[in-house]
Amino acid sequence: MIGQPQPTDLQLSSEETDALFRSLLHKEGTWVEWGIGCQRLQQAGRSAQEIFEQTGFQTAQQNMIIVAAQVYQSIEKSGVAPDLLAYCRGPRSDVLYELRVLSHGQRAIAAQVCQDKGLEFDGAKELAKAMQEFARLPQIPDGFTEHPGDAVAYQAWRSAKQKKDLQSRTRLIAKGLKFAHSATARQKIEQLLSDLAASPTKAAPLLPLYRYDEDTAVPLLIPVGGTLPLGSDHLLAVAPLQQEPPFNLVTVTTETTLVPLPSWQNVLTAVDPVVIFHQTDQLPQPIPGRPEPVLLLLDRHQTTWNDNSYFAVDADGQVEIGWFAEAPIAKILGQVLLVMRPKKIFDENNLKEPWQMDD
Repeated sequence: MIGQPQPTDLQLSSEETDALFRSLLHKEGTWVEWGIGCQRLQQAGRSAQEIFEQTGFQTAQQNMIIVAAQVYQSIEKSGVAPDLLAYCRGPRSDVLYELRVLSHGQRAIAAQVCQDKGLEFDGAKELAKAMQEFARLPQIPDGFTEHPGDAVAYQAWRSAKQKKDLQSRTRLIAKGLKFAHSATARQKIEQLLSDLAASPTKAAPLLPLYRYDEDTAVPLLIPVGGTLPLGSDHLLAVAPLQQEPPFNLVTVTTETTLVPLPSWQNVLTAVDPVVIFHQTDQLPQPIPGRPEPVLLLLDRHQTTWNDNSYFAVDADGQVEIGWFAEAPIAKILGQVLLVMRPKKIFDENNLKEPWQMDD
């Protein structure tokens, strides 16, 4: 049963249910099989209380071995050595349960550290926490690597530098040396040994380094044509912009008003974008509620009519927005790609006040 994929059919026959209850009652197989068995019974609609009454596995124990078995399966799928799998089955359900907060890619190497260092559940919990905190750093600290051992060593090194008590400082240095994986991390910690009696020196802060995590967070600058009513010639005269990677650098050579928009898919598809402003109650389909301004993104490159889009057309020299069941006689100035309402802020003053929470 170990390593088998989770069942997708939640229905169990009475024979299968009885077999699972009997196997769990007699604790047949390993704890991984117990966890898979408990999960199958729960997925089939059996309550944790009923499983306890039939097998003796308490609710908290069921939860632990179910989660730990899932961690085990993710480690097994990563293709680790047989001796590591044997260690995990050893039994180490409490150790693997603490690794649940890590990604599938981190669990295998964390389990290897647990095996190499002989960690119990509390050590595994500290290891997982250190890995999570290390991953949130804006950059890898000098001398350390992404290895879990170096993550724990870094936490010990940082804490040791802040300790004035000699005994606490020595204990943290020993801990850092125990977990340090890379030679450079070991050297960083060994440097503290030469100055145990000195007061800890203040280290230079990390650079405020950031990277865009999502493409939609990267703003795109779009030239503004104006607010309706607007002359068609004025709309067509707005100069297009060229944005240069990797930071979307824009060089503006003429007096132009710009507006930032998120990198949404329909914004990125615009070949020759320009923005105009209108009112909600003056759109081809007025928006209910109190009138407010809206932003319209036009693509002047799209001048071929289709009945699934709205278009800006030239109506006696003025820009007019509309939908046309048939190809309009008027000249098409561009296709409407986006209609965006302003950001809604319920109480702008709240944004300027620090958060307060009740005890």
